[in-house]
Amino acid sequence: TQYRLSQRLARWLLMCQDRSDSAGIEMTHEFLSTMLSVRRAGVTEALNELEGAQLVRNSRGRVTVLLRPGLIEWAAGCYGVAEREYERLFPVIQKRCL
Repeated sequence: TQYRLSQRLARWLLMCQDRSDSAGIEMTHEFLSTMLSVRRAGVTEALNELEGAQLVRNSRGRVTVLLRPGLIEWAAGCYGVAEREYERLFPVIQKRCL
């Protein structure tokens, strides 16, 4: 399945938030473009799309998740399957990390 950049970005932000205890994620557009293997301008457009849907707030060097359930829905299936399987296989590790 091919996912739009904004869907891939939504998944990446969700995965970062899974490993953090904060809604705010410190990262630059340049870093995100490297992680997603896209042009920096594409990241800016995708973040603007997510911000326009009021799912995130984008400020200099920081992305804040405003509506996690909406971001999960936006990711349209590219987030959740692997995460549920990981939790099923490693429930103790998952709980200890939270």
